[in-house]
Amino acid sequence: MKISEEQKNNAVIIRLEGKVMGGPDATMFHGKLHEYVSGGKTKIVIDLGKVEWMSSVGLGMLISALTTVKNNQGELKLANVTQSIQSLLTITRLVTIFKTYDSVDEAIASFE
Repeated sequence: MKISEEQKNNAVIIRLEGKVMGGPDATMFHGKLHEYVSGGKTKIVIDLGKVEWMSSVGLGMLISALTTVKNNQGELKLANVTQSIQSLLTITRLVTIFKTYDSVDEAIASFE
């Protein structure tokens, strides 16, 4: 899994790419997330457009991220959710706890 990030309009965009399976990648992801949240950046968009595959541990990583952000009075949104990840979210009923958007720009606009 590759992770890149940028800031735009007072929001942090974290882009995930490749296979999201947890392990050391999850540790790195959580480290970056905690850096932003502890620095007061609590509007987070996770761009999943280039994710090829996600394991149950990867889903757990997203749930943990959502919890971390909410515990710091922030919001976390998912953007560019692929069909396969949307199916995972639906099957696991996580679609009811995550706010998903067709694009990063739509997710950012929803913070306003």
